[in-house]
Amino acid sequence: MAEAIRMPKMSDTMEEGVIAEWHKKVGDQIKSGDVIAEVETDKATMDLESYEEGTLLYIGVEKGASVPINGIIAVVGKQGEDYKALLDGGGSNGSSKKEEPVEEVKQEKEKVTSNDASPAPKKESKPAAPAEKINATVVRMPKMSDTMEEGTLVSWQKKVGDKVKSGDILAEVETDKATMELDAYEEGTLLYTGVKEGEAVPVNGIIAVIGEEGANVEALLARENGEGSDEQVEDITDTASKVSEVPSTHESSKETVSANDSDRIKASPLARKLAEEKGIDISKVEGSGDNGRIVKRDVDSFVPSAKAAPAAEEPKQTEAKAPAAAPEPVGDYEDIPVSQMRKTIARRLSDSLFTAPHFYLTMEINMDKAMELRPKLNEVSPAKISFNDMVIKACAVALKQHPAVNSAWLGDKIRRYKYVNVGVAVAVEEGLLVPVVRDADKKTLSVISGEVKEFASKAKDKKLQPKDWEGNTFSISNLGMFGIDEFTAIINPPDACILAVGTIKKVAEFKEDGSVYPVNIMKVTLSCDHRVVDGATGSAFLQTVKKLLEEPMSMLV
Repeated sequence: MAEAIRMPKMSDTMEEGVIAEWHKKVGDQIKSGDVIAEVETDKATMDLESYEEGTLLYIGVEKGASVPINGIIAVVGKQGEDYKALLDGGGSNGSSKKEEPVEEVKQEKEKVTSNDASPAPKKESKPAAPAEKINATVVRMPKMSDTMEEGTLVSWQKKVGDKVKSGDILAEVETDKATMELDAYEEGTLLYTGVKEGEAVPVNGIIAVIGEEGANVEALLARENGEGSDEQVEDITDTASKVSEVPSTHESSKETVSANDSDRIKASPLARKLAEEKGIDISKVEGSGDNGRIVKRDVDSFVPSAKAAPAAEEPKQTEAKAPAAAPEPVGDYEDIPVSQMRKTIARRLSDSLFTAPHFYLTMEINMDKAMELRPKLNEVSPAKISFNDMVIKACAVALKQHPAVNSAWLGDKIRRYKYVNVGVAVAVEEGLLVPVVRDADKKTLSVISGEVKEFASKAKDKKLQPKDWEGNTFSISNLGMFGIDEFTAIINPPDACILAVGTIKKVAEFKEDGSVYPVNIMKVTLSCDHRVVDGATGSAFLQTVKKLLEEPMSMLV
């Protein structure tokens, strides 16, 4: 079934986005994760990824046009599929191209209403959900960071029945990077909330409805979910007509879903169809809809089990692979839920390690002169300068001399940045954040020191904003303060390289006459994406970093 691609909220202050570039055209095949366009927000130009697979059927926004949050910009579906009814009620997207398709949609709706050959007469007597004007708007989970795939609703700040104004805080959402406030962009009454506190919602998933009191919420939800069957509307009516804040828990759904008779399983027609197409045993899918009903998002998120779907023919293999087959541990243990941040770290770094061909270059750097200079700098610096700040500055200067390292792999092209934004890995309790020191090559050591300390404080308090972690062109991970001699780091996408920095250690060196003298050595390892950076290129970059740190005064002039 055709799916609309809407303008996501890519930053906490974003109200609209401008299509800077289209990377796909109508007729192209799209896979989940493909970059279909570049979007300019109020903070940065970011890649817009598709979460749907199929053919790009429609583009409703020209390059350079602006689109409000949640406005439809494209449609993905099956080749030749009629998608026009999907555009009705999609909201203005700021494109003059949309006027003609909208007229065609209206004509198509009249044909559907008059020529519906469905054997179920009740469907024609329904209020024709796509044609009915409903004075309400769905609130979807926005994309609050460039890596966010889902968000956990931490707390509701409004309840059903409350009046809501544009700019009011609806809820707090935990992303993979921070806990952020979700603002309302519509005015009216909060008619429906479909997510309980603590539950995760995929990006663009419906979480609430705002509109006029008495608006037909159930019809709106049926339309937005693309599941306008009688059964689906009745299920939603049971919940929405009661204006309950959150659908009831699904304790009984597990028993229903596990039933052998698939006809008794509560699932939408679209979910059944998708499950059949993907070869998924629908009895193994846990429903997240009302009363445990299985809907499209449940089938879409059933990826791990989907791979094991043929297991019905090979039960022994499945049992061997299933985690449940593992013996129970002897003694006490604790199962810790995976946070949004940890999920994203696992996904992104797995993708990086297994898709980007890594190679590693290790070098020793004499830090004697850096250690002599640092106390003198701190005598006059407004912020205490660390060795890590000196490494950041050295890398930034070296990146300007070696632009091939200051690059990113984009599949069909290599993007070479003309600015230097250095991401600095910061450890927090839930995982790892990488705030960005922008234009690091142009900043003094004291300015870099102040920014890094501020980022570290914000990270620990979960106050980092998307503008703080977006736009890195190179990254640094320093474990020297933990006494680690050397290590290798996984590249932080979309960067082409990351530098792993070890501790400064005093070792013995030999002069030509055989006498021994102490030297302070720091080992660094550069992880390189071989698709972008070759061995000679990476080596030349490291040699420049080494020269700058061994003669640190050269960074200051």
